[in-house]
Amino acid sequence: MTLRAFTFALCLLGGAAVSVAASGRDAAEAATASPVAVVDGFHASMGRGDADAVATLLLDDAVIYEQGGAEASKAEYVTGHLPGDIAYSASMSDTIASRRSEVSGAFALVMSQGRTTGTHDGKPVDRLTTETMVLKRVGGVWRIAHIHWSSRAGKP
Repeated sequence: MTLRAFTFALCLLGGAAVSVAASGRDAAEAATASPVAVVDGFHASMGRGDADAVATLLLDDAVIYEQGGAEASKAEYVTGHLPGDIAYSASMSDTIASRRSEVSGAFALVMSQGRTTGTHDGKPVDRLTTETMVLKRVGGVWRIAHIHWSSRAGKP
């Protein structure tokens, strides 16, 4: 796992339908805002453990690169690494050190550098992280077309 791999854990009982509806609404609102708002919404959805909201922000043909591997579609990511990314993120704390973004027509680029710390599988984690997201505006809504995550050990 790398950069955040970000956070998740699905809602369980009672108010789950209300929570899912609310989080879906939040994701939809983020998607009509700026590309940076979509990236922040993606990470917030991971942090809440809301896999459905994460999926909403991805194009069907989104490609995710992580640690030299690749998922070639939203479906492949959602059924592959997303559950592990959610579990990893649940015990992590992320700090953004720098972020740049640019919009050109129907495409946007959001590049972030940061640090992820915490404990995973009983082991301390301290990673310097990089994230690149390419977004595409389709029907007036921003969606994530590509994510590239990488990280390396943090220096004390």
